[in-house]
Amino acid sequence: MRGGLWQLGKSITRRLGQADKKTIGRRCFASDADLKKTVLYDFHVVNGGKMVPFAGWSMPIQYKDSIMDSTVNCRENGSLFDVSHMCGLSLKGKDTILFLEKLVIGDVAGLAPGTGTLTVFTNEKGGAIDDSVVTKVTNDHIYLVVNAGCRDKDLAHIEEHMKAFKSKGGDVSWHIHDERSLLALQGPLAAPVLQYLTKDDLSKMYFGEFRVLDINGAPCFLTRTGYTGEDGFEISVPSENAVDLAKTILKKSEGKIRLTGLGARDSLRLEAGLCLYGNDMEQHITPVEAGLTWAIGKRRRAEGGFLGAEVILKQIEEGPKIRRVGFFSSGPPPRSHSEIQDSNGQNIGEITSGGFSPCLKKNIAMGYVKSGNHKAGTNVKIVIRGKSYDGAVTKMPFVPTKYYKP
Repeated sequence: MRGGLWQLGKSITRRLGQADKKTIGRRCFASDADLKKTVLYDFHVVNGGKMVPFAGWSMPIQYKDSIMDSTVNCRENGSLFDVSHMCGLSLKGKDTILFLEKLVIGDVAGLAPGTGTLTVFTNEKGGAIDDSVVTKVTNDHIYLVVNAGCRDKDLAHIEEHMKAFKSKGGDVSWHIHDERSLLALQGPLAAPVLQYLTKDDLSKMYFGEFRVLDINGAPCFLTRTGYTGEDGFEISVPSENAVDLAKTILKKSEGKIRLTGLGARDSLRLEAGLCLYGNDMEQHITPVEAGLTWAIGKRRRAEGGFLGAEVILKQIEEGPKIRRVGFFSSGPPPRSHSEIQDSNGQNIGEITSGGFSPCLKKNIAMGYVKSGNHKAGTNVKIVIRGKSYDGAVTKMPFVPTKYYKP
C-alpha cells in the first residue's frame, strides 16, 4: 500500500505540473512572493495545507491526511475544495447568447433559465481553447467559470471577439468576478450539510441547475455541479464571507467533510473520466476527439456558427481519426506521454492522464488512440520507462457518477 501511495502522489504531482506548464506557457519556477493567494490561504496553512505553485497561485495539494484517504473520504462522506483560483465571469446584454454561441459549441439558447452545461471554447481549426461550465441565469445574463491556467488566454479571446461584436452594434458586456471566491463542496454529505445553511430547498435543485441565494447569510451563486463525479455544489461567495463559510461547513459536518487539496481533486476527476485541460484536452484536440460530441446540441450541429464548426461537423459525420478512451493496466501507473501500442507493437496513441485509483485500488488512465482501436476490451501495451505492460481499453467513468437528477 505504501508503494501505491507513493506512486499516486508522484503521478498526481507530475500530472498537475504538466497541465500547469502547458496552460500557462512554461513559466519559470515562481517564488512564493510571485504567487497569487486566495483569501483562504492562511486558513489552508493553519489547517496543515501543503502549498504548491499551480497556475500562478499558491494552492494546497493536500492537508494532513494522504491523497488516497482524501479521495476515498470524498466519495464516502465529503470534501471541501478552495477553487478560487478559477475565473468566474458574467456576460450581460440582450445579445449575450448570440455572442457566446459564436465562441462555444453548446446550445446556450436552448438552456432553460437557471440551468447550465459543460461546453468548449473552440478555435478556427476546431481545437479546444478551454472547457467551461456555462449557465444561463436569464436570457440576457450568462455566468461561466474558466480554468485558472487558461484565464489570460480565455479573457483575451473573449475580449477580442467582444470588441468586434460590439463594433457591429451587438449588445454585450462583461464583469469578471474577482470580488468573489469559489468553493466546491462535493460528496454524499454535501447537500444535507449545505441545507443547514440556507432556507432554499436543495432537494428541488438538480444537477446542472443554478440559483442566487443566501448561504450562511451571504449572497451566493450556487451551481449543482463539480469535478469529482459525486453529487455536490460550486459556491461563488463574496470573498469577505469565504472563510466563515468554509469554517461553518466543516463544523456542521462534524468532521466528516474535510478540506481537500488539488491532489485528491485530480484523482477524483480521473476516476470520474473527466478531462484535465492541458493534459487530456488542448488546442489541437477537438471536442469530438475528446469524446464531448454530446455537448454539441442538435441545433448547433445543424446550424454550426461557432469557430471551427466546419472541422467539427465533418468529424461528427465521418468520425474522428483519434479518440479519447480509458484504460486499466498492469505494472506501474501509466504517466502522461506513455506510448500505447497494439498487440503487434505498433504505436496507436499516447496516455494523457494516468495514476493509481484510490477507490478501485488499481491503475487507471486515459489517452488517445487511433480510431478502430477504441472499443472497450481492446488489448494494448503501455510503454513505461522503456518496458511494455499489458493494458485494456475500458469505458469511462471508472467510478460510477452520482449526480443528483430527477
